[in-house]
Amino acid sequence: MLKLSASLGLKYFRSSKGAFVSFTSIMAVIGLTIGVAALIIVTSVMNGFEKELRDRILGVIPHVLIHSKEPISDYQLLIDQIEKNPDVDAASPFIQNQALISIGGRSKGILLTGIDIQKESDVSILPNNMLIGSIETLSDDGIILGYWLAAHLGTSIGDEVNITTSEMRSSIIGSFPRSFKFTVSGIFELKAEPDQNLALITHNSAQKIKGLGSATENIRLKVNDVMNSRVVGSNIVLEISTQDRIYASSTWEKTHGTLFQAVQLEKLIIGILVFLIIGVAAFNVLCTTIMSVKSKEREIAILKTIGASDFTIVSIFVFQGLYISMLGIISGLILGILITLNLDSLINFIEILINRSLLDNYFINYFPYAFNFNQITLVLFSSFILCLISSVWPSTRAAKLNPNEILRHE
Repeated sequence: MLKLSASLGLKYFRSSKGAFVSFTSIMAVIGLTIGVAALIIVTSVMNGFEKELRDRILGVIPHVLIHSKEPISDYQLLIDQIEKNPDVDAASPFIQNQALISIGGRSKGILLTGIDIQKESDVSILPNNMLIGSIETLSDDGIILGYWLAAHLGTSIGDEVNITTSEMRSSIIGSFPRSFKFTVSGIFELKAEPDQNLALITHNSAQKIKGLGSATENIRLKVNDVMNSRVVGSNIVLEISTQDRIYASSTWEKTHGTLFQAVQLEKLIIGILVFLIIGVAAFNVLCTTIMSVKSKEREIAILKTIGASDFTIVSIFVFQGLYISMLGIISGLILGILITLNLDSLINFIEILINRSLLDNYFINYFPYAFNFNQITLVLFSSFILCLISSVWPSTRAAKLNPNEILRHE
C-alpha cells in the first residue's frame, strides 16, 4: 500500500489537472530552496568571518600575559620554564603602552609595542604579513607600522616619525612627555584592527623608553587552545609564583572577548531570522497540502469507497509533502553551496553594477566562508522535520473526510 501511496503522492505533486495545486507545489519548493540556501550561505559566511577574525586578531595579540607589580628582570629564565608547559606553544618578552605618533602635522594614537624580533615569529603571525621590510631586520631606531596607520599618516619607508609617550621628563620649567624619533623600516597588513593602531619597535628600544634597564613588563604566551587561555594562564601563575614574587595573568578575553561575543550573538540573530524563512516555506507546504486535499476530495472518496484505509489516505499526502520537502531541501543545499563557493564573483558583479564597494567598512576585502558539516546537517534535518509536520496535519484531515457526503454532492 505504501507503494500505491507513494505513486499517488507523486501524481498529485505533478498534477496538471489541478493547475493551481501544481503551481503552489512549485512555489513551495522554490520557497524551501531559497530558505535552505540562504541559511547555508549565511552560516558559512558568518563562520568564515569568525575564523578570519580569530586568525587575524588572535594571531597578533597575546593569548596570555604574565605580569607582576615590579618589572620582571629574570624573564629569560621564566620563559624557559614556561615553554616546558605542554599547553604553551611559545613565550617571549613583551612591552606595550599607549603613545602618540606624528609626522608633518598628522598624528594618531597607537599601541607602541616592544617585541623580541628573534621570537616574534613563534608567538605572532605578523612576520608572515609584512608588505615591506622584515621584522627580523628591525633595528633599535626603526619602527614598523600597520598599512592603514601608515596610509593615514601619509608616511612611507625611510620617513622619520615622532613618538610621544606617557613617560615624563623633568626640567627646570616643569615636566613634559618624553618624545623619541624612529625611522619607518617596515609595513604590515592584516586587514584587521591592528593595521590601524599597532606600531612595533624592538624590545631594547621599549626598555629604554620605559626605563626598565634589562627587565621587561610582561611575558606573552601563545597557547595551544585559545579558548582555554584563562585556565592555562592561571596554571602558569601557580607554577612560577614564589613567596618573594607573585605573578598574575590576563588573557585576550579581557581586551577582545566582547568582540567575539558580539560575533556569536550576530550569528545567532541572523540564524533565527533566516530560519523564519524556512518556517514560511514550511507554511507553504502546509497550504499546498491543504489545497491538494481540497482539490482531490472526490478521488479520496472513491479510494475510501473501494477500501483504502485511513493510513493509506494520510500517507498519500504525506508523500506529496515529502516530495516537496526533499526537492526543496536538496535544491537548497546545492544552490547554497554553489553560491557560497562563488560568492566573491557574485559580489564583484554586483559591485560593478552599482559602482560601489560593498566591503569598505569591513576588515577584509572578500567574503570568507567555512562550511560546518554539523550546522549544515542541522539545517537540512530541521527543514525536513518542519516540512514533514506541516504535511501531516492536513493529511489527517483528508482521512477524516466522509465519502458519502462528498459523492452525494458530485
